[in-house]
Amino acid sequence: MQNNIEEVKRKIISTLKIKGPSLPVQIAKETQINSLFAGAILSELAKEKIIKISHMKVGGSPLYFLEGQKHLLEKFYTYLPGKEKEAFLLLKEKKILRDKEQEPAIRVALRNLKDFATPFLKDNSILWRFYSVTEEKIKDLENQKPERKQETIPIKEKQSKANSLSLKTTIKTKKQKEKSPFVLQVINFLQNQGIEILEEKDIKKKEFSTIINIDSSLGKIKFLCVAKDKKRITENDLRIVLQKAQSLKMSALIIFPHEINKKAQEYAETCSLLKLKKLE
Repeated sequence: MQNNIEEVKRKIISTLKIKGPSLPVQIAKETQINSLFAGAILSELAKEKIIKISHMKVGGSPLYFLEGQKHLLEKFYTYLPGKEKEAFLLLKEKKILRDKEQEPAIRVALRNLKDFATPFLKDNSILWRFYSVTEEKIKDLENQKPERKQETIPIKEKQSKANSLSLKTTIKTKKQKEKSPFVLQVINFLQNQGIEILEEKDIKKKEFSTIINIDSSLGKIKFLCVAKDKKRITENDLRIVLQKAQSLKMSALIIFPHEINKKAQEYAETCSLLKLKKLE
């Protein structure tokens, strides 16, 4: 039995060397072993620090890879949720970002980009560097900063009226997005459940859509959470939400304050990617 396990380990390592970062289901297929058995062996190899596990998820599963293959994770960035994808592209372009200068949603996203964003302290401020940026590169980029400041001064002066108009527009937009009592109730409910809100997607009077983090035995799992203030949730409501969640490579959580019909309840019971929670 021990010899068989060691042989499986060798097959998995060989597969990762050839294929690069892979999902458990892909590894099971390539090595022609049972997916549950493959998962157990992968966990053992990770504990032995022979292979590594990504923080990012592809279809709800992490990627397994070998030392020296981290750069190959970049090709999976399209599976990141909206703001994390935006933060990834921004950090990759800028190389270094000052935490306090970013909008709140990007700051949260940077903290979730554990595969690609590395924090460090400078002058009592938090900065983020793209994982491949070395200390020497950081010094070079810092030496270039004065030149960048001089280039941006005349642009700000020329566009002062435009900036003022932009500020007014932003203020108006914020007023339009005031949260209804129902949305505030949902946010309070999630916080009381210890659920972390990562990104607010859509805010309406009787509907609220957001990306959340839920703790599980396997770590934090991202869900698309949709709350609907309807008298009765239907099967079609569930299908629409699940379709949106799957387009984001996530499971779905639906929060409802009233009732759910029988067909919808039966549909939810047969779908492992869909969870229901009544608003109380």
